Amino acid sequence: MQFHLNGFRTGDPGLLDAASTASSALTQTMTSAEDSVLPTEADVLIVGCGPAGLTLAAQLAAFPDIRAVIVEQKPGPLQLGQADGVACRTMEMFQAFGFADRVLKEAYWVNETTFWKPDDAKDGDRKRIVRSGRVPDVEEGLSHMPHVILNQARVHDFYLELMQKSASRLVPHYSRRLVKLERDADTSNPYPVTAQFERQGDGHDGTIETIRARYVVGCDGARSAVRQSIGLTLKGDSANHAWGVMDVLVVTDFPDIRFKSLIQSADEGSLLIIPREGGYLVRLYVELDKLNPNERVSSRNITNEQLIAAAKRIFHPYTLDIKEVAWWSVYEIGQRLTDRFDDLQAEEVVTRLPHIFIAGDACHTHSPKAGQGMNVSMQDAFNLGWKLAAVLQGRSPASLLHTYSAERQAVAKELIDFDRAWAKMLSAPLKKPGDAAGTGMEPSEVQRYFVQHGRYTAGTATRYQPALLTGTSDHQHMAEGLTIGARFHSTLVVRLGDGKPMQLGETLAADGRWRLIAFAGQSDDAGSASPLGKLCSYLIESPQSPLKRYTPAGADVDAVFDVRAVFQQSHHELSIDAMPELLFPNKGRYGLRDYEKVFCALSDESQNIYNLRQIDCQNGCLVIVRPDQYIAHILPLDATDALAAFFDGFMLEA
Repeated sequence: MQFHLNGFRTGDPGLLDAASTASSALTQTMTSAEDSVLPTEADVLIVGCGPAGLTLAAQLAAFPDIRAVIVEQKPGPLQLGQADGVACRTMEMFQAFGFADRVLKEAYWVNETTFWKPDDAKDGDRKRIVRSGRVPDVEEGLSHMPHVILNQARVHDFYLELMQKSASRLVPHYSRRLVKLERDADTSNPYPVTAQFERQGDGHDGTIETIRARYVVGCDGARSAVRQSIGLTLKGDSANHAWGVMDVLVVTDFPDIRFKSLIQSADEGSLLIIPREGGYLVRLYVELDKLNPNERVSSRNITNEQLIAAAKRIFHPYTLDIKEVAWWSVYEIGQRLTDRFDDLQAEEVVTRLPHIFIAGDACHTHSPKAGQGMNVSMQDAFNLGWKLAAVLQGRSPASLLHTYSAERQAVAKELIDFDRAWAKMLSAPLKKPGDAAGTGMEPSEVQRYFVQHGRYTAGTATRYQPALLTGTSDHQHMAEGLTIGARFHSTLVVRLGDGKPMQLGETLAADGRWRLIAFAGQSDDAGSASPLGKLCSYLIESPQSPLKRYTPAGADVDAVFDVRAVFQQSHHELSIDAMPELLFPNKGRYGLRDYEKVFCALSDESQNIYNLRQIDCQNGCLVIVRPDQYIAHILPLDATDALAAFFDGFMLEA
């Protein structure tokens, strides 16, 4: 974490100086916006304070010149969450926002998953369950972050604190219900979307507030009013199977109660155990009866007592003494998706620009089994946030916003297909002896599927296809382990300036900047005649350089493009003061040196980034990383024309 750039300051380094620009007057500087009045205009209006809405708000709060407003129908912050699984990829994103360490400290870490099946031995007329397998929950080396479990409300707390500490001092406006949303057909209107909210609560019932916005993002859940206003519907079907879920404090002799566990009983259905943070709380997903066609689970009037009784039957012969139920619910499995994630019809993409977007449950819903709902929702918002900032700050044309629906709808469809298959597998009956042609499922098949598709549950399977923001695979061979279109896969390096071992991914902050990570070839020391040295000279001096064309006059050299380098030599063999100006720049009002842009690979072959990510040791390469941490392109160090052409496709000259 870097601070003191523009002067020494004491106190919490995460508390930024409040913005002094006139535009910041539209953001809220109080600790609560409960009694505040909505501003009349906003650059981005966010409807909903769920995971997607808060991710987007936190991203936009990093830009004090962007007027963001977030509105929530509930009277205050979430107190008890329902979607509490945090995937590895989401933890990588939390690191970009700066609060991953706090999540790691509080959360339950999912280290292993155990599988239980019916035993051949019977206890009277009922079969026992027996452990049949144990696997690592996450594939080794898949991420430097673990899969964790934490109350969703705590994730919200971290986002809210980040927003309040930002230069924008952004806080939500609670107790507002969206009653009307319209887009002006006049394309010259700078604030084409008008929203009306009804205030709720003491002394405000019935009061209507109106706000005009350049862009509106609906993060308001599966019953989204924003989605309905633009004529989109969630399409899909239910699996006609009921499940119950409860967070419990329990006394049991079941040995794996503190492991993530899948239990498949002979005749009583399946049960999924998700241990919770704090050492005692456990979440149980309990399979209930199959629903009739077109039947809703609410018509069954299932009680908490029925849910507990079903769990006890599945656990047999182990005892389950539930002392307290902190929360419980029942639901039917279903996966649904909208055709688009913005307010355009397919045929309008060429002729119109989007101004209303939806994210999270507003455009895709999942079963809880794969833990995808909250995680995918936050990735939606991370994808959209930096693009909105780039357009509003004039760094990219508004046509860039077409890429949000194109990228995220395809990702959601792929994940829903996986979720549907996984949920069906968990609800399938066990295969009976001699039933070779039946629909039953062997427990070993379930375990094998879990291992094979672990990248989906870890959130690392997403890969954007070649398009405006994703290059072709012509030079993929130069870094086989850093897949174009996938997220940047971090590993350990040593920082040259101070010898600190650290994850290279820690440098990918959620600040809207592009990263150009240059991996030096063998013996390349960034001297003026070396490939890396020539690249740095080009980026600083050439009129065609993206840095020259797209960095605003008077801004720091890394205001838009953060250039960093990784060398194969030991940090004892190189000197920071011998680095090119671009890798050892003067910044800020005092011209202070930045010592944190150069890194060295570890000498241990098993941890060397060149080996782990299969980077061309002889020639090196340039890895272009998007502001949301996905790899946009891989190029040779001397491919300056291709580098310039890539950014020319979607950026505007400063």
